[in-house]
Amino acid sequence: MAAPKDPYMLISWVNMKLRDTYPSLSELAAAESVEADEIRTRLEGVGYRYDEEKNQFTVRQD
Repeated sequence: MAAPKDPYMLISWVNMKLRDTYPSLSELAAAESVEADEIRTRLEGVGYRYDEEKNQFTVRQD
């Protein structure tokens, strides 16, 4: 399955993959043929950031 285009569907898809399958965003990106930086940029645009410790995207607390 290709990564969803809609950022809110993307957050759900990415966090599910990180929770169930991949130990890091870089491994998800390599296995799913997506760019980690593109995912970060798209999700930062709607208020999320990648938390490496939790291995998930969470709401940005600025």
